[in-house]
Amino acid sequence: MPTAAGPPPPALAVGYDDSDSARLAVRWAAEHAAASGMPLRVVHAWVWPVFTKNLGPVRGVAGSGLRHSAEAILADGVALARETAPGLAVEGVMEAGLPAQVLRQAADGAGLLAVGSRGMGGVLGHLAGSVCLELAGSAPCPLMVVRRPRSPGRPVAVGVDAAPRSGAVLADAARFAAAVGAGLQVVHVAPGRGGNRADRGRHAPLQGADLLEHAVAEAGRIVPGLTVSGTLREGQSAARELVEAAADADVLVLGRHERDGGVGNTVSAVLHKAPCNVMITR
Repeated sequence: MPTAAGPPPPALAVGYDDSDSARLAVRWAAEHAAASGMPLRVVHAWVWPVFTKNLGPVRGVAGSGLRHSAEAILADGVALARETAPGLAVEGVMEAGLPAQVLRQAADGAGLLAVGSRGMGGVLGHLAGSVCLELAGSAPCPLMVVRRPRSPGRPVAVGVDAAPRSGAVLADAARFAAAVGAGLQVVHVAPGRGGNRADRGRHAPLQGADLLEHAVAEAGRIVPGLTVSGTLREGQSAARELVEAAADADVLVLGRHERDGGVGNTVSAVLHKAPCNVMITR
């Protein structure tokens, strides 16, 4: 008796324009999608309709016009994805609007949204940092900010703390590490020496080494067989300690803890300074 087919895997959406950073993001996304069995959705935000109605070709000049230019950019991104991962299912999406808005809408229902760390088109290139930050706080799925090519063999690092959402972030990181065949490095930044739990009372929330030990054990429970290590750092700047601890990581995973949809100072600083790829979970 034939078995019923399961639901199709969610797509991986990636933003593309004519920047080097976006080309790197498309290559990363195509490789990851192919390895994960996900279809790829290449998305181009067509910003010109926001500023002008003169979008058609110049009379008598073949191949001119802002619409034609946007279509050519999207076609280039789709071709790059197919060249990177032959046989991968790739679709192209072009929508009018500002980059964060278009990418957010195109990522609805996606399993992951990937963007480059710099440049969202020649017109709004100087706003790229704000686009990444806006998506980090508002994307409907996990966001991957791509800074360098995939680095098989390097661990996935995850920052954990005492926030209620930290357990979900840890679970996302553990499953991602397992999916890419990497080990997991759990990093906790303690603001100072707070003693052990026995000193503070057994009903006190976990801190420091106790919190890290619990997180490492929990990651191993979530994904049995996953190689998990723990790193305890101390310092007043969580962002600096996380960046240094993840210096050899392929991906650093952080959670979005702000209730108002913002990303907080730590995530903002890490996105600016991290040398590795950064994934922000919801």
